[in-house]
Amino acid sequence: MRGWGGGEGRPRHRTWATTLVVAAGGAIGGGARWAAGQAWPTPARGFPWATFAVNVVGCLLIGLLMVVLLEVWRPGPYARPFLATGVLGGFTTFSTYTSDTRGLLLAGHTPVALTYLFGTMLAALLATWVGLAAARAVAGLGRPGGGRLP
Repeated sequence: MRGWGGGEGRPRHRTWATTLVVAAGGAIGGGARWAAGQAWPTPARGFPWATFAVNVVGCLLIGLLMVVLLEVWRPGPYARPFLATGVLGGFTTFSTYTSDTRGLLLAGHTPVALTYLFGTMLAALLATWVGLAAARAVAGLGRPGGGRLP
């Protein structure tokens, strides 16, 4: 039987262990995101700066982390699920991003909503690229597939 009990070639205990490390990481990341929202609340009809910052910083960290975990250091099987999927997946909040955008649109704040919608996407993609490039540069790696970074 496939699913929660384990997939092909994957022991049942490892599937549960992965699920638990993702959940633990998610609790840490979600707690950090909640704290950021409490420290930097969004004003009524205002730009959701806390969610914007959390998503951009989270994408930067994901870029850095993926290079470290996949190209520099080969950790055990639980590091990536814990750190990337759990902690940073729980920290970033693209569901809140879409909910914030919807709320701004419904309230008639279209310019703020569109700025937030497209600005977040652009900043998040740029932050991920910067994280990847910075980690590769610090580690002395070139681009994947060869070549040096600009």
